[in-house]
Amino acid sequence: MIRVLVAEDQSAVRAGLVLILGSAPDIEVVGEAADGEQAVAMARELRPDLVLMDVQMPRLDGVAATRQVVGEGIADVLVLTTFDLDEYVFGALRAGAAGFLLKNTEARQLLEAVRTVAGGEGLISPAVTRRLIAEFAARPFREPSADPSVLDALTRREREVLACLGEGLSNAETGVRLDMAEATVKTHVSRLLGKLGLRSRVQAAVLAQELGV
Repeated sequence: MIRVLVAEDQSAVRAGLVLILGSAPDIEVVGEAADGEQAVAMARELRPDLVLMDVQMPRLDGVAATRQVVGEGIADVLVLTTFDLDEYVFGALRAGAAGFLLKNTEARQLLEAVRTVAGGEGLISPAVTRRLIAEFAARPFREPSADPSVLDALTRREREVLACLGEGLSNAETGVRLDMAEATVKTHVSRLLGKLGLRSRVQAAVLAQELGV
């Protein structure tokens, strides 16, 4: 079972998400939070596999809540957004969100996204994520680019995998591109994240864009 905590301040939207998630035999909603502070507290208490996190919430916004949940290694975070490409979304990316999902996503896609992130894939809704990565990398006013020397710790194969992440490719697509088993790709992703001190595949994708890998 995939244990999910739903954090959304709009009660009607939250109820709809819970209803959809609860319809899946392999997903269990273990809690509902109406604001960021409650989301962090419940995540610490319930230790879910994944937090479905709205970015704009009262008391503590979803960005700060994501930073705490991911930073403490509690759970992966799948961010809900209207995709305005505002600083909330980019802030969630920097905070280590594992993926991004549009609020108007169909039920089937929502369930697939939860399963994908829970399975360690991270980059979901490729069209959305690729656009987000490209937009982030192209912004004229953003945090300074990383030092290219950080890549020195990577093996040639890990650099190739990082380049695929920068294109928004999934593990399966990366495996086909590099002629590797999907399990091997997952291993390389885990290793390069550790070496680069990153929290998510999305952060790795942005780094690849910034450094032109």
